[in-house]
Amino acid sequence: MDENTVKIKSYRFALRIIKAYKFLSSEQKEFVLSKQMLRSGTAVGALIREAEHGESKADFIHKMSIALKEANETEYWLMLLHDSELIDDKSFLSIVVECQELIKMLISFIKTSKENNKKN
Repeated sequence: MDENTVKIKSYRFALRIIKAYKFLSSEQKEFVLSKQMLRSGTAVGALIREAEHGESKADFIHKMSIALKEANETEYWLMLLHDSELIDDKSFLSIVVECQELIKMLISFIKTSKENNKKN
């Protein structure tokens, strides 16, 4: 797993989040929770891109950590939308699995980066 993999995965995830937001706002007329999901879900990839050109290893780790927090927040909004029956089971399972994969990838990146930073 490399940075390009998480960068591509987070971009595709952001596109799915945008499509989910469009559906929720136009079909379900749900604007509050879906807007929160949109903000946090698209922030993940933006922060990963920002980390790419971090000023230092510590800056890279910090930005990736914030991306992790945003991914975790997105999972929360997805769960709320699902449990309040605004997203059906099939759609929820599809997108939440992708979110959880991103979370695992980010945890791995952060852990490895911290270990490598200690060695140097």
